[in-house]
Amino acid sequence: MGARYPYYLLADSSEGKLKEAELTCSMPSADPVSRNIRQGFVYERVPHITLKSIANNTEIDTIWEKWKSTLEPLREQLNTALGTVWQEWEIPRETQSTWSDQAITLHANWWDARIARQKEIDASIAAKADSEYLYDKPYEDKSKVRVAGPFTVESLSPHRTMIVNDDDTITDPLKHGATAEGATDFAQMILNTLRVAGVQQAHKQDRISFESLDGWPGELLAGKGSYRDADGTLKTAGIFIGPEFGTVTRVDLVEAARECADAGFNVLISCAFNYEAQSTEFDKLGPIPVLKARMNADLHMQQDLANSGKGNLFVIFGEPDIDILDAPDDQIQVKINGVDVFDPSTGEVRSDEPDNIACWFIDSDYNGESFFVRQAYFLGQNDPYKSLKTSLKAEIDQEAWESLNSDTSVPFAKPTTGRIAVKVINHLGDEVMKVYRVGDRSNRV
Repeated sequence: MGARYPYYLLADSSEGKLKEAELTCSMPSADPVSRNIRQGFVYERVPHITLKSIANNTEIDTIWEKWKSTLEPLREQLNTALGTVWQEWEIPRETQSTWSDQAITLHANWWDARIARQKEIDASIAAKADSEYLYDKPYEDKSKVRVAGPFTVESLSPHRTMIVNDDDTITDPLKHGATAEGATDFAQMILNTLRVAGVQQAHKQDRISFESLDGWPGELLAGKGSYRDADGTLKTAGIFIGPEFGTVTRVDLVEAARECADAGFNVLISCAFNYEAQSTEFDKLGPIPVLKARMNADLHMQQDLANSGKGNLFVIFGEPDIDILDAPDDQIQVKINGVDVFDPSTGEVRSDEPDNIACWFIDSDYNGESFFVRQAYFLGQNDPYKSLKTSLKAEIDQEAWESLNSDTSVPFAKPTTGRIAVKVINHLGDEVMKVYRVGDRSNRV
């Protein structure tokens, strides 16, 4: 929110049409504008000047005639002052010491007008010639500041795509572990990084450090790790690694947890880049806790980075703790209390304060497929309002900011789908989403 970006002139805007007319030496277009960004921007351009473009440019004659009324009287006055009969192309560029002050002034005025005429002709030639647009150099509007565009939330698709082989057989890339660089390489890279980095939670002291971590020849489990809890008890964890390009579903977690129980492990640690919304409610299968660690996108480039273990590459981020409040006119509100985080060292679920939340979003009519930000709020630590003013170097409407800096949403109508979704992002950039059924009174106050 505090970043500043350049604002570029839209081609489909009044300012853009004026700039385009200036560049092409033509009249501005009278077509109505709708400020549609699909029409692109006003770009810098490089003219490709040819003899044909100069010969066909009738504007040069108009410019010549316009400046003739200025240059000819000056030339005649200069010839009279010096007693010469110079034509335009014979007038020297430098003056002589024997010339009078009047002749020197006339000479300077004539050359100023001559240079101005040539600049106007050159500009006309460049404007009328064929041009190559520099699409990486749009013109900037210095009078405006772009803070951010419309908020969008993008994620990997929860749907799997089957691969059709040459013999028309179908392969499930997730089951076969097909990745961009091979399943073995990706899984081994994750295990090597996990062995050094461990699993981080919201607080630094809650880091899971593995005493050992080795591969495991399971159907879904790729590794077996051991770590000690707060009491010093050694626990074994089954490591489930999600696809390199894909989303982990609830079914995947259930199958991995069953395999974990059959192997006699104490806990399942799932590592994935993204989880579908329905998987957030699955945190335990019998006695087996399920820890869902989100992998940092930097792991896509891990082969090019040093494995120092200092980054937050695997982070367990719990589910939002919210209350759904009744509001007047049969509407509802959402109040966020924090984030429930499972602490593997104690085996208990604790609730973090809202201060650990950077921002949270509401889809007040969740359709079960895509998350649409209908309400957005920003909490932040310290004084985000002061930081925002400093970063933007501008005054901000205090009342407008307070409406965004809130842990309670504005009232909204009950969803037609019967479900709402809440997405929370912490200060590390990790996010989690949970779906709530409005008809479920367990979350209502």
